[in-house]
Amino acid sequence: MGNVRILEIKESVYADNDRQADQLRAELKEQKVFLLNLMSSPGSGKTTTLLRTIEALKDEFAIGVMEADIDSAVDAETISQTGVKSIQLHTGGMCHLDAGMTRQGIAGLDTSNVDLAILENVGNLVCPAEFDTGASKNAMILSVPEGHDKPLKYPLMFQISDVVLINKIDVLPYFDFNLELAKQYIHQRNPKAQVFPICAKTGEGIDAWVAWLREQIRDWRG
Repeated sequence: MGNVRILEIKESVYADNDRQADQLRAELKEQKVFLLNLMSSPGSGKTTTLLRTIEALKDEFAIGVMEADIDSAVDAETISQTGVKSIQLHTGGMCHLDAGMTRQGIAGLDTSNVDLAILENVGNLVCPAEFDTGASKNAMILSVPEGHDKPLKYPLMFQISDVVLINKIDVLPYFDFNLELAKQYIHQRNPKAQVFPICAKTGEGIDAWVAWLREQIRDWRG
């Protein structure tokens, strides 16, 4: 027993990342660059929602987009067709971005003439929630086909999100998805979360989401 070493861990393993995230956030605040971290599971409609958001805001703000994926450049190519700056970030197999990786993306995007930078994070509901990217605000998408119980199964994602977009409401009649129960579960995890039911495909509900985001950007930029 005398040969056993006992180590007391007094600092979170995420502490270094948190410090880097706070530093990046402060720098972006000084530069008046609003960074939105957009998260969701694959197939929830992130890119389509992003296209709607860009269309609504590109005449008001200079926008740049960082598309994070394990491989391919499909999403970045799609976003580039809107006329906004876009780059693809390959994570080398990692299922998330941390603050250091986000800083590399910011440098590659060149935000010197950007008001709104959007990070479309890697698609899953676990890893991206664990790492602070330095974003001004976190947003996530929950799509109707995924089920209304996801806030119970993936609590951290909903706890750290400032806004939850419930997407694909056009298919509500075809799925066993209780919208009011979903809102209840979301607010059980995060009472302060803003919830917007939307359909990125048709544009329903997008105006309310964009109005919220517009206000956040203006407040951030002063």
